[in-house]
Amino acid sequence: MATRNQMMRRATLLSAALATVLTGGAVPASGAEPTPPGPATTRPLPAPDSSAPAAGGTAPAPGTSPGTTSPSPGDPASSVDPASPGASDAPPGGLTDSRGLLDPGAPDASADPAAPGSAGVPADQPSLVRGDPRDFGAHIFQGNAFDTCQAPSQATMRAWRKSSPFGAVGVYIGGRGRACPKQRHLSPDWVRNVDQQGWKLLPVYVGSQSPCVIAKNKRKFRMSGKNPYRQGKREGLDAVRQAQHYGMGRSSAVYLDMEAYRYKNKSCADTTLRFIQGWNSAVRAQGYVAGFYSSANYGIAHMEKARAAGARGLPTAVWFARWKTRPSVNSERNLHPQAWQPHRRIHQHTGNVKRTYGGHTVHIDQNLVDAPVAVVG
Repeated sequence: MATRNQMMRRATLLSAALATVLTGGAVPASGAEPTPPGPATTRPLPAPDSSAPAAGGTAPAPGTSPGTTSPSPGDPASSVDPASPGASDAPPGGLTDSRGLLDPGAPDASADPAAPGSAGVPADQPSLVRGDPRDFGAHIFQGNAFDTCQAPSQATMRAWRKSSPFGAVGVYIGGRGRACPKQRHLSPDWVRNVDQQGWKLLPVYVGSQSPCVIAKNKRKFRMSGKNPYRQGKREGLDAVRQAQHYGMGRSSAVYLDMEAYRYKNKSCADTTLRFIQGWNSAVRAQGYVAGFYSSANYGIAHMEKARAAGARGLPTAVWFARWKTRPSVNSERNLHPQAWQPHRRIHQHTGNVKRTYGGHTVHIDQNLVDAPVAVVG
C-alpha cells in the first residue's frame, strides 16, 4: 500500500499532466487567470418605456453635414490627438461600463481586430439592426427637426416652439471636430429649459474624422490608424461624459457625426469602421444609444456595405444626409429597406437654409425624424 506522501506526489503529477494536456503543452504560470474565449456578458434589458414621447408631423417639401455651415476652428480644449502617446484608456469622469444598454439588433464587435465582425472579417450572419428601440429603454421622436451649428437662445427656442413646424432640435455637445466649439447658449440650464418648453433633443458629437475625409477643413481632425478601435472607444466615453454634463441621462441617443469620406478606399474604410465600432461599444456600455450621422452616399453607404458583409458593432440608429429630395425615412436607396427599422432613422433633406419664425431667424438644416432622442432629467 502506498504511503500518504506517495499518494500526494502521484496526485501532484497527475494534476500537472492534466494541465499540460488542457493548455496544449504549456502549463499556466502560478496565479495566472485564464483568458475567457470571448465576450459572453449579457446585461438585463431595461423595462419598455410605454410613455416614450412621439409627435406627428409632415416635413416641409424639400449633402453637407449638420453644423458645418461655417469653417471649423476646432476645439481648443480637445485639439490634442486622443491617440497620442500617453493617452489614457480609463473612463473619464468616473464613468463605468457595468450598466450597458443592450441593443439586440446591433451586437457589438470585439476589440480583437481578428474577431468576427471586425473590419474585413465577416460575421456569421448579417444583422438588419432591427427592433423597436423602446424595448430597451430608448425614447422615440417622430416628426420634424432642425439642427444648427450654434444652439439658439432660449427666447428663439420659445418663439419657434410656438410657431415653427419643428418639435426637435439637433445640438452639438462636443468632439474635437465640432465646427462651433464656443457655444454661447448651450448649457445644462438651456437643456433643461428647452426640454420644459416641449422640445426633444438630438445630441451630436463631432469627433475624429476618417483618414480619407473629403472636406478640407476636417482633415486636421483625422483619426489615427494605429488603434482606431481604442481611439473610438475613448471618444465614445467623452461623448457620454458631455451628454451627462448637459443633463442627458441613460437611454439617451448620441449621434456620431462622420463627415463624407472615400469609403471605397479599403484601408481607409477599415480604419474608419474600427473607430466607429469602438465609439459605439463605449457609448452602449455606458447605457446610451449609439447613433451615426453621415452623407447618404458616403458614410451611410459604408455602414450598409459593412452590415451586408456581417460586420458587428454598427450604430443603433442612422441619420443620413440627402438634400433636395422628398423627406422620407424609408426611401433611402443606400439602405436596405428592412435595415435600421423601426424607429432608427433620420433623413436630413434640406441644408444651410435661413428660416424665420416668431420674429427670430436661424440658419438651419431640416430633418425628418423617426429615431431615439435624449432623455433629459
